[in-house]
Amino acid sequence: MDMISENNYTRLCGHMAGPPVYSHSSRGQDFYSFPLEIRRLSGNTDTVNIVLHQEKLAALEPGDAEKLCVTGQLRSFNNRRGQGAKLVITVYARELCFCDEEDMNLVRLRGALCKEPNPRTTPMGRDICDLMLAVNRRYGRSDYLPCICWGSRAREAAQWPVGTQVCLEGRIQSRGYIKVTDEGPVEKTAFEVSVTELEALVTAGT
Repeated sequence: MDMISENNYTRLCGHMAGPPVYSHSSRGQDFYSFPLEIRRLSGNTDTVNIVLHQEKLAALEPGDAEKLCVTGQLRSFNNRRGQGAKLVITVYARELCFCDEEDMNLVRLRGALCKEPNPRTTPMGRDICDLMLAVNRRYGRSDYLPCICWGSRAREAAQWPVGTQVCLEGRIQSRGYIKVTDEGPVEKTAFEVSVTELEALVTAGT
């Protein structure tokens, strides 16, 4: 896999699944969010939450095209409010415009493993490995991004120690699951990067 020019790159094309709504304010600036639906080749869809600056939203000019193309970065933050997911995954939009392109879901990341890989096997006998990648951001911050790889890539990644520098490519995957709480079962959505290309750049301790 070719080296990527930046450590966090995301490009999505899909349909807006809802209008932009106020998300939060930071350093005196307002941010909005909306869901974007991207169709897989299988016909299933992934729904990704897009976050954008108010100025980007104001500059977005509607056109005849029905789809929206978003270029930005995959981001995470810890939800300390006690409601919803503890690790919230979104895409921060740097550029966006309406387009007629085919649905696209592309993520390229370069970072370090910050947890031990978690290898598993499906009931059908297929190897899986869960990875948590720490991707550096400006100002000393990092995004912690869950990734999942399969087959031979999973077997290889399962051997990597914490601190291994990794370069990967894949797509943002959303999947529903049921969490059992004191109030009963609750439907949740998990987000992760489904890896299609994977490479260890520097193995920790070497």
